[in-house]
Amino acid sequence: MTNPAYENTLILIPARMASTRLPGKPLADIGGAPMIVQVARRATESGVGRVTVAVDHPDVFEAVRSAGFEVVMTRVDHQSGSDRIFEALGHADPDGKAEFIVNVQGDLPTIEPESIRASLRPLQNAATDIATLTVEIQDEHEKTNPNVVKVVGSPLSDTRMRALYFTRATAPHGEGPLYHHIGLYAYRRAALEKFVSLSPSTLEKRESLEQLRALEAGMRIDVEMVDAAPLGVDTPADLEKARAILAAK
Repeated sequence: MTNPAYENTLILIPARMASTRLPGKPLADIGGAPMIVQVARRATESGVGRVTVAVDHPDVFEAVRSAGFEVVMTRVDHQSGSDRIFEALGHADPDGKAEFIVNVQGDLPTIEPESIRASLRPLQNAATDIATLTVEIQDEHEKTNPNVVKVVGSPLSDTRMRALYFTRATAPHGEGPLYHHIGLYAYRRAALEKFVSLSPSTLEKRESLEQLRALEAGMRIDVEMVDAAPLGVDTPADLEKARAILAAK
């Protein structure tokens, strides 16, 4: 059941059928259900507003619809998940009732519902345009792994920071914790509209990190700290891990 406090929030879950490392990824079976359906279940369990899945293939559309979730068809040629959810927003909420938009990636079947709720907390500050999540890195290997994106931020509280930069490098330098960025975003509607209107930025292209476009345009991103990073499913090995995690639950 949706919490009345979140009635102006819409969760959008983008799902792209094409995947070079895991073909047909949204339909991969996890615990007897397609992965995209498992993600929709986690989103619904969060109690954060309405949940809509944005797909680009009729087979995924039918799988989501058959599972009882709201789904909209979007174009195949979107370059990013944020572009896909912006198109989906127009289909799902043409009257503009949703004030906050949460983008939950369609390959996070083990995402904790609490993490989805946590992503909205920074938007309680009217100055914040976009909110996202992070977790402190505990594995030494991850500190130097370029596939683990780091948040460099200025602390606002024990559980929140203002993002100054995102990088694949090991940063910041010196003693202290490093933080792994979790690619789940909550936007003010106007911020999402502005973001998708911007051209790819210099640092975004250099780091291959879309969120740098917002920072370079002067938008404010605040980051909420959570206890664990969800498993992103990109490979067959990741898929087996996700199956084991959900089976254990």
